[in-house]
Amino acid sequence: MNPAATPAAPKKDAVLLVDDEKPLLDVFTAALSPLFEVTCATTAREADLILHKNRFKVVVADHLMPGGNGMNFLTRAREEYPHMQRILVTGYMKPEMLLRSVNEAALFRYLLKPVAIAELIKVVQDAAKAHDASVAAAAKAKPA
Repeated sequence: MNPAATPAAPKKDAVLLVDDEKPLLDVFTAALSPLFEVTCATTAREADLILHKNRFKVVVADHLMPGGNGMNFLTRAREEYPHMQRILVTGYMKPEMLLRSVNEAALFRYLLKPVAIAELIKVVQDAAKAHDASVAAAAKAKPA
């Protein structure tokens, strides 16, 4: 069979995972990589550098990490990449702080640890669809 004649596999949506806990990154990557192109970062600074080099539909970030928290990272990401959907993973947060965080970073969702893998997959899939809808709406809103 002619390899040039075989259809290329559809390109997977890109997802960035940010967490300082390597075992958790490994579990999340294993769960998401069959469906998404997954890139990982272990610090908010590393994630910032990766964002400047690649485009992502979804970013999933842990809240508490050494050298900068995920909430501040997601707020910065919102400003630079407004269509990219943001998901915060946290062990615990006071309700008033969580509400402020949702508003400041315009979170798509937040997930409480321990995160159920099925929930993670569903939320990331929904976030990727929301990204596409956001891009489509912005394209429609532009004057011709």
